[in-house]
Parts: sequence; C-alpha cells; structure tokens
Amino acid sequence: MNWYLDVLKKYAVFSGRARRKEFWMFALFNVIAIAVLATVDSLLGTFPLLYGIYVLAVFLPSLGVSVRRLHDTGRSGWWLLFGIVPIVGGITLLVFNCLEGEQQQNAYGPNPKLAPAY
Repeated sequence: MNWYLDVLKKYAVFSGRARRKEFWMFALFNVIAIAVLATVDSLLGTFPLLYGIYVLAVFLPSLGVSVRRLHDTGRSGWWLLFGIVPIVGGITLLVFNCLEGEQQQNAYGPNPKLAPAY
C-alpha cells in the first residue's frame, strides 16, 4: 500500500526515476480499485460515476509514474506516445516497463534502488 500512496504523493512529478516495484505495485492497486469501483457502480446502477471519478483522479499520478519508469530505463517520457500505435506500441511499452533500470546514474537522476528505504 505504501507504494501506491508514494505515487499519489508525487501527484504530478515527471522528473526522476521509478523502480519496477513502484510502477507495478501502483498498477496492481489500480486494477483492483477499478474492478471494485466498477462492480459497486454496476450494483448501484450508476456505472460511470465512481469509476470515472477514480480514473480521472489517478490519471496524472499514473502518467507521472509511467514517465519516471521510462526514465529509469534511460528513455524519454515521450515514449508513452508510442502506446498510440495499435498492438506494437502497447507491447513495446510493456517490455520497457519490465526491463531493469540502468544501474548507474543516468540523465534523469540516480538509481532509485540505491536510495535509502523508508
């Protein structure tokens, strides 16, 4: 849960780097929250309401952690636009998000794995 909250605290931070764990834990909690909210919305008969509010609320944090994750692999955040390309774009971004980050400091900052854990 701390990984999810840390991303929300960095609400619109597009600089720096994000570890794989930070990115994937945020993605996992997002999928769970979206599934729960969509189910509750369907049961209440207000489908797009809660679901839509949540998706809008986490749009910028999702974008920020995605950009920081690409920075960790040494790529610019502009690579997110490659996701527009059907099939190939999504698969490419999935591979980039699964790759280990650069071990040394890169143009986007120091290795987040070497940062002290809190």
